[in-house]
Amino acid sequence: MPAEALALCWWAAGAIAQHGPVAAHPQAVHIRDSKDPDGPALTVSPAAWTRFVAFAAGADLTA
Repeated sequence: MPAEALALCWWAAGAIAQHGPVAAHPQAVHIRDSKDPDGPALTVSPAAWTRFVAFAAGADLTA
């Protein structure tokens, strides 16, 4: 896991809680496996995370 991800405030809420905690930062969103908190984290841009959440919620992304 990147060193900068270790100092973040991790949280889990709603449907995401069953898949893994999330830590938001102005330049990145980090997602990790709740069963392996010391393991690697997936890091995506805030824009990619926003699109993922909208997709998962069933939003129409064609507009």
